[in-house]
Amino acid sequence: MTRPPRPVGRRPGPTQTRADILAAAQTAFTEDGYAGATIRRVAGAAGVDQALVLHYFGSKDGLFAAALRANPPIRGLVELATQGDIHTLGERLVRQYLELWEDPESSGRLLAVFRAASVSPSAAATVAAFIGEAVMAPLARSIGSENAELRATLAGSHLFGTAAARYVLRVEPLASLDGEVLVGYLGPVIQHYLTGDLDEARSSTSSEAVGGG
Repeated sequence: MTRPPRPVGRRPGPTQTRADILAAAQTAFTEDGYAGATIRRVAGAAGVDQALVLHYFGSKDGLFAAALRANPPIRGLVELATQGDIHTLGERLVRQYLELWEDPESSGRLLAVFRAASVSPSAAATVAAFIGEAVMAPLARSIGSENAELRATLAGSHLFGTAAARYVLRVEPLASLDGEVLVGYLGPVIQHYLTGDLDEARSSTSSEAVGGG
């Protein structure tokens, strides 16, 4: 009796195949980096054929984009933006953002995203689009004032830059600074971006530059 051919692609029966692939992809991108992660490894870890990975996600870039959006660690930051008083949001955002980087599980994924964006233009574009849609837009809606999008972007950029210096590049003395001390420094700065008078700060800087000249 001839055995039926081994199925290629989809595994039979009701499964969480897509979720398994995404979990394997997140592990691969975290452990191997964007350049080192391969469709072959992801498929093997998920127990599926490579063709199925491509069926669901189309390419490595598509897989990365989906893995980035699957249960992102920064989801809590977006939820935080809709809670409490907007005038105390700066300190709360800073504290929770730093906590994400201090946590071994979430920091691994965040670091993988930073590194992927630095080595691949397509990954960088994916990360930028995701941050804009999933973080900056909700934060801007929470601010709900003039120049809300600019305010959200200024705050987010400052936080991202701090994380890059402290956790990615390990620049001293920032890398070794006590977390609560850093919250104390950054909280008012981020709060100013969110609710402060941006024109006043710009005018003050311009006046100092003129006076110094």
